[in-house]
Amino acid sequence: MKKNVCSSLVALVLTLFISINASAANPSATTENPAKMSKTEKLMASEEGKIILSRLEEIKAMDKSEMTAKEKRALRKEVRALKAQAAQIGGGVYISAGALIVILLLILLL
Repeated sequence: MKKNVCSSLVALVLTLFISINASAANPSATTENPAKMSKTEKLMASEEGKIILSRLEEIKAMDKSEMTAKEKRALRKEVRALKAQAAQIGGGVYISAGALIVILLLILLL
């Protein structure tokens, strides 16, 4: 019984890795679907997102070598806040590969 479960588990994991490699080998498949947009494309679609991206570009282009520590700290806080706003606009749920494997194992075993 255990050997049967282990062999099916190994087959599932191998199938998972093969399917991941097959989808990574064909990058044009992701760009063909206009419904799926990248994070920056979602941000550029909204007016708030354009403002956030332009401010982040301004901060990136700044010369920070002559700033005081307090100014740099305030700038870092602003960048964090802008990134949090961008994440709220972009949305999405992300699952790591390890979590996906654990979920699949739990589904199989239960």
